[in-house]
Amino acid sequence: MVHARGKSMHQLSDCTHHARVRMQQRGIAPSALELLMDYGRASHDHHGRVLVHMDANSRRSVLRDYGAGVSKVLDRVRGLYAVMGKDGVVITVGHRYRRMRRE
Repeated sequence: MVHARGKSMHQLSDCTHHARVRMQQRGIAPSALELLMDYGRASHDHHGRVLVHMDANSRRSVLRDYGAGVSKVLDRVRGLYAVMGKDGVVITVGHRYRRMRRE
């Protein structure tokens, strides 16, 4: 799955049932996941999965493309993460409580 800045290439159908259940349980809106997938920083976990989260550069890109009016939404997306499988399907999503380690 290729992500284009400013164009949502991610759909809720690209999520496992587990991911959709976790989104509902954790109060994560589909629009927040789309923003995360479009602008988030991807890093490999060396077990075949990709972890996507918002870093400072990602947040700057969102603000540059959408302006200051999106800052409320950006605050909600700030602590989110998504885990994707090899096939690009979102396996699970959640809220970060710890700092992400760099590779």
